[in-house]
Amino acid sequence: MNLSEHFSLEEATYSETAVRMGIPNQPSELQLANMKHAAECLEPLRAVTGPLRINSWLRLPDVNVAVGGSKVSSHMDGFAIDVSSSTLTPIELCHKVEELGIKFDQMIHEYGRWMHISFAPEMRQQKLTIYRPENKYKPGVLTEAEYHAA
Repeated sequence: MNLSEHFSLEEATYSETAVRMGIPNQPSELQLANMKHAAECLEPLRAVTGPLRINSWLRLPDVNVAVGGSKVSSHMDGFAIDVSSSTLTPIELCHKVEELGIKFDQMIHEYGRWMHISFAPEMRQQKLTIYRPENKYKPGVLTEAEYHAA
């Protein structure tokens, strides 16, 4: 089943952790509707970047706990997507979202490894960056050097 032209339910619900631990990770009707909304919001990025690698999308509460996710994670609602690309770096993906004017709730440049983007209804346009060893969110889409200098 497709959530949108380029995103499938299979890739949106796949979790290595869920498979390994035998935890179900299939959406309710509400989560499915949220995932379709998120997929449609992400389509403009996909149109200009080509294929995107979905690292994490839906995480039912047990999966979210197993991966150490936030207790208020939008992944549990189906609104949040962790994504990377074989052609753009995570920070370049973030900048492309800004350039395209894609509306979002939260966008996080995470550890220089992926972009987290949420399309929760609040649509705060919140931009953050996190790197180790500090493991603290800082405002803005930052390079690692900018993050550690801030």
